[in-house]
Amino acid sequence: MELQVGVKVLLKNPEGKYLLIRRAPAEKNGPGKWDIPGGRMEAGSTMMENLAREVMEETGLTMTSEPKVLGIQDMIWPDRHVVRITHTGTIEGTPSLSHEHTEYKWFTIDEILELEELEFDKFLRRLIEDNKKSIF
Repeated sequence: MELQVGVKVLLKNPEGKYLLIRRAPAEKNGPGKWDIPGGRMEAGSTMMENLAREVMEETGLTMTSEPKVLGIQDMIWPDRHVVRITHTGTIEGTPSLSHEHTEYKWFTIDEILELEELEFDKFLRRLIEDNKKSIF
């Protein structure tokens, strides 16, 4: 079984809405689903360097605050174990998406939680539900 570490970030704009990006149909993992910026860590770079790189690659933007850890989750499948560290952070500007994504949209936390399970990451949904009263 392969072990991987992933980093993701739930980015908030000055209007208090959060950025979701829709994965392209050709993407192997979760085609067509809403997601937040992030990806697997590259060895030799810090967690924050990896997170900043993923945000830049996927949105063309730079975070405007130091990200804070929202939660750490184990995602275990038959062939791999991913430890995902999800952060919250702030951002300004208009995203410029990579080829991995087809659209972006800003959502309130309540709107995110209203998305159908098939269109949204169940692990992130759980983090938001668990932290809704204390963080959002």
